[in-house]
Amino acid sequence: MKHVAVLMGGWSSERQVSLWSGTACADALERTGRYKISRVDVDREVAATLRALKPDCALNVLHGRPGEDGTIQGMLEVLGIPYSHSGVMASSVAIRKDISKAVLKTAGIPVPGGGLVDRMEAAKKHLLPPPYVIKPVAEGSSVGVFIVREDQAHPPQELTRDDWTYGDMVMIEPYIAGKELTCAVLGDKALGVIEIVAATKFYDFEAKYAPGGSKHLLPAPVSAEVYEACRRIALDAHNALSCRGVSRADFRYDDSMPGLTGLACLEVNTQPGMAATSLVPELAAHAGMSFEDLVSWMVEDASLNR
Repeated sequence: MKHVAVLMGGWSSERQVSLWSGTACADALERTGRYKISRVDVDREVAATLRALKPDCALNVLHGRPGEDGTIQGMLEVLGIPYSHSGVMASSVAIRKDISKAVLKTAGIPVPGGGLVDRMEAAKKHLLPPPYVIKPVAEGSSVGVFIVREDQAHPPQELTRDDWTYGDMVMIEPYIAGKELTCAVLGDKALGVIEIVAATKFYDFEAKYAPGGSKHLLPAPVSAEVYEACRRIALDAHNALSCRGVSRADFRYDDSMPGLTGLACLEVNTQPGMAATSLVPELAAHAGMSFEDLVSWMVEDASLNR
């Protein structure tokens, strides 16, 4: 029986989300009866913990640093423990929104404009015409994201707070009106496309994880051209960043513009959520794959040198 260490928790701002994801995955693997499961709440002693456990592989269900930025991946390479999801390079590039955007743009993938600025400068005056978006360079789950509306006289002053923990540089991008779309990639195959309709002002943390926080429309009610473009771009982005296993690409689509001109890829998530309200399990189910089969696939896909 294969011994799987399910890595969850950690110390990032997405710790709670990771615990939800990790618990769901561990429960699913136990339901199959095919695996011995060790649930590991990752702390600074994780290397010693894994040496003692001696698992056959690790299912990485961490979100944010250190599980999504190449750090855990490098440790697992050193320990010789096969692991799921993307490897060291893809993880470290994808988590940095500025670097991954540059890679995607070079690959011909449509991305929003804007760039990297000092948070204090971003707080002084509008650096882009409103509406625009300010977000941390390397956070997920919409943590620390602001949408600056046309009627806001000044940028968000939260950027200047002493307890701001998301780094001194932030991304600033034009706001793209319209639909929030997402598409997952499993191995070498793009799954379906979901439109996310948030109950709140935008798809923030509450909309992502609170019951009733958002509606998921699957398949997304867009034209066949846009639907297939999202699938194609998601796979192209996955490959451009050298991702492995499961990833998820997020899009904005301004349906008031002709053809595909209003479609932009916002980012690629190398450690997408696997909790009850998460998108990847829903997309897998739509493709005929149970949650148990999905998590088992990730375990069996685990390897070194990813």
